[in-house]
Amino acid sequence: MLLYRTTTGIFIQNGTSWHLVPETSWDDLFNRSGLAANLAQIAASQPAVAAPAAESILAPIGNQEVWAAGVTYFRSRTARMEESKDAGGGSFYDRVYAAERPEIFFKATPQRVAHPGQAMHLRGDSKWMVPEPELTLAINSRGEIIGCTVGNDLSCRDIEGENPLYLPQAKCFKLCAALGPSVLIQSDPLAPTTRIHLQIDRAGAAAFEGETTLAQLKRTPTELAEFLFRDNTFPTGTFLMTGTGIVPGDEFTLKSGDIVKITIDGIGTLVNPMA
Repeated sequence: MLLYRTTTGIFIQNGTSWHLVPETSWDDLFNRSGLAANLAQIAASQPAVAAPAAESILAPIGNQEVWAAGVTYFRSRTARMEESKDAGGGSFYDRVYAAERPEIFFKATPQRVAHPGQAMHLRGDSKWMVPEPELTLAINSRGEIIGCTVGNDLSCRDIEGENPLYLPQAKCFKLCAALGPSVLIQSDPLAPTTRIHLQIDRAGAAAFEGETTLAQLKRTPTELAEFLFRDNTFPTGTFLMTGTGIVPGDEFTLKSGDIVKITIDGIGTLVNPMA
């Protein structure tokens, strides 16, 4: 079951049927006990309606923060070691990949999250930026994973590579993240065969394509969520990006006008232009 936040309300997509959720706030719904069963009840009791217009779909976020986990795929480990080797930080990423404690960092406040179709921001002081397509966990205030969505952890590889202490500047800036188009609400984890596909279009043609599966994710979603909630509280819940297994080659950087498309099986495709 897919949950959409739009300019005209909150919608459930149940197979080919669409249903409008009776008036409530996103934050209240996000943290409702037994959410999957509650949405199934709403879908069964509410009349079917027309699907919302594509341009009305917002990022599926209310007052939730966005956090992220790093170096959870071998490809990410290799890329991080390569970009930071001249700064002496290469071994940090090798060690965190194998460590018990994952790398978890703050990514974005809601105001820094782009809606589907909204332009994300390319930093003016970075010359090497890439999208990072990531399965993103939706976690309620009780630390329960209620579902997942598609995330884009837009990153400045040159700033992070210059010094690992610059990670906050490389990751957190205006419109540095995107989520959507929907949240897949289910308690069971996605299958390891679930595909994540990235396509970057430039001037009407694909400038880069890559694909991975969740089988390549070193840490489980439950493990990452548990570390995030250790000695921490999230009164309205939170989102956690789980890392990327697709990193374009070192010669590639995003340019203004590029279109980034991220597809995750069972959830949908998140599309954002770069500006």
